[in-house]
Amino acid sequence: MATFAQLTEYQQNLVEKARNRVIEAIGQNMDLYGMTHSTGHLYGLLFFSDHPMTLDEMGKEMEMSKTSMSTGVRTLVDMKMVHKVWEKGKRKDLYEVEADWYQTFADYFSLEWRKAIEMNLLAIRRSMRELEGLMNEHPDDETLAVIVRRDLTKMNEAEAYYHWLDRLIETFETGRIFDFVPKSAAETVE
Repeated sequence: MATFAQLTEYQQNLVEKARNRVIEAIGQNMDLYGMTHSTGHLYGLLFFSDHPMTLDEMGKEMEMSKTSMSTGVRTLVDMKMVHKVWEKGKRKDLYEVEADWYQTFADYFSLEWRKAIEMNLLAIRRSMRELEGLMNEHPDDETLAVIVRRDLTKMNEAEAYYHWLDRLIETFETGRIFDFVPKSAAETVE
């Protein structure tokens, strides 16, 4: 197996420069996933590593404390972007990047949007009950009825949207999304 150490110093510098550019871009964009820049750099380090790494190895490579490494890795594990692996004879935890970026995105999208749907539907349903209760308390107030009906219509439309979003998330979770948007541009949609 070819290793980085087998390259000339010149080649190592060019490869490292190219990797660092990608790692920096990943770090810059990790805010899309609600993560810090340094967690993005950690992900990039693991992405380019040719073997699973321990927290100590990551800390040495990134010149960060083990505590910072642990926090970053825990975040990446929680987001299913990195996972623990086992190697015979190794006593420390080893981590590697989830190789399937499509699945990583699907998992992240599903996890985050499910939380948002749940929170928003709870708020909508509670508000609808309160508004309906208010109308029941004041059945003869036509101005209130017009305003409340208008708000209830908007909330019903929002609720329908969240049900649609729930079905969309299901396509990510089941992998059916790839029937509509193939992983490769060469794949055809039937």
